[in-house]
Amino acid sequence: MTKKYMFAITPIMLGLVCFISKAAVGSYVADDGTLVEPFFLLPIGFLLLFSGIIATLFVAISSLRKRNKTVT
Repeated sequence: MTKKYMFAITPIMLGLVCFISKAAVGSYVADDGTLVEPFFLLPIGFLLLFSGIIATLFVAISSLRKRNKTVT
């Protein structure tokens, strides 16, 4: 796999790591009644996931255009 695809897929993998980390840590109610959870991992995970999808689509489309230019 070329470096440009690894650069585009890395945010997707990091986003999945955020979701898995949130699930692994879990949440609980503290003694004083407050909810303790790593909520910050959700928006970071979604941001990384969607930016990785957009980057992957951009790289794939540019590669297809480049390949079609060299064929014709």
